[in-house]
Amino acid sequence: MDQSMNLEQLRGRLSEINHNLLHLLSERAQITQEIGQIKEKQGVPKFDPVREKEMLEELTAANPGPFQDDAIKLLFKQIFQASLNLQVDEHKKQLLVSRKNQQEDTVVSIGNVKVGAGKPIMIAGPCSVESYEQVREVAAALKAAGITVMRGGAFKPRTSPYDFQGLGIEGLKILKEVADEFGLKTISEIVHPSHIELAGEYIDVIQIGARNMQNFELLKAAGDVNIPILLKRGLSATIDEFVHAAEYVVSRGNKQVMLIERGIRTYEKATRNTLDISAVPILKQETHLPVLVDVTHSTGRKDILAPCAKAALAAGADGVMVEVHPNPAVALSDSAQQLNIEQFNQFLTSVRQSGLLKDQ
Repeated sequence: MDQSMNLEQLRGRLSEINHNLLHLLSERAQITQEIGQIKEKQGVPKFDPVREKEMLEELTAANPGPFQDDAIKLLFKQIFQASLNLQVDEHKKQLLVSRKNQQEDTVVSIGNVKVGAGKPIMIAGPCSVESYEQVREVAAALKAAGITVMRGGAFKPRTSPYDFQGLGIEGLKILKEVADEFGLKTISEIVHPSHIELAGEYIDVIQIGARNMQNFELLKAAGDVNIPILLKRGLSATIDEFVHAAEYVVSRGNKQVMLIERGIRTYEKATRNTLDISAVPILKQETHLPVLVDVTHSTGRKDILAPCAKAALAAGADGVMVEVHPNPAVALSDSAQQLNIEQFNQFLTSVRQSGLLKDQ
């Protein structure tokens, strides 16, 4: 009887200690969140391995037993990790582009075209604007196919300084002239902050390319205008880095941001880049921004564009981008990966027959 009473007393004491521990852990968590906020403002990393090592050494030095030092380290490492996770979660909640900050989807309007409203779109056009005649021929084909948004590169940041760099402002003027004739909306890349406002006079969407995803001055300038932005994922960027690049734009006031997965650099050589199809549902889950996929740059292979486009749409993409040229063999950039007009029509028919893409 006495042993039974003693057992219940010990269990009661244990329960009391558990509640005390829980209270202390909650108090510790609140302090770590405050520390995380301070670190956020200072721009320093949340994880400090030197500080963690010092705390573990202090704890093991003060260890009264009966736990061994290794057990103490393991227990407190779990506590430290949980606290770090709290700081990360708190940071994500604070991001303007985060789904935790805004539950409803952002819908970007390109004229009367709604991106992110549940009806995926197709964007097509030449890699580079080369001439009025070239762009007009593509535009006529897109119009006939029911495509309403055309892409075309006027400024071309290239790996080699000797490659075609684009027609610049003249290319934007060609896009506008042709788009006005056929009633199309246009997308083109801008590479310098000083050209952002000027671009708004000629095109409907400003693209920030993969090589400029972390050009922070360009991102800031894009955030200071009221023009839709199409932000491409960098060649070797993590999803977290991609999301933070979008945050740069949105935090400056421009809420009209679309994300586009365009493949990342891996060791695989079968395709130009590796299409990270998992990025689509992750970005849709983590952010409220529209998410598109560039199947041309991600694969670099005409023979697999249609299945990759279908995969992107099946994964939840809000749109697909593909490159089209009247005569790819003589294109001034990326000739091997661009579809001719007949191939584009076949590609579009295949994607539409899947039921994943409706007429625009």
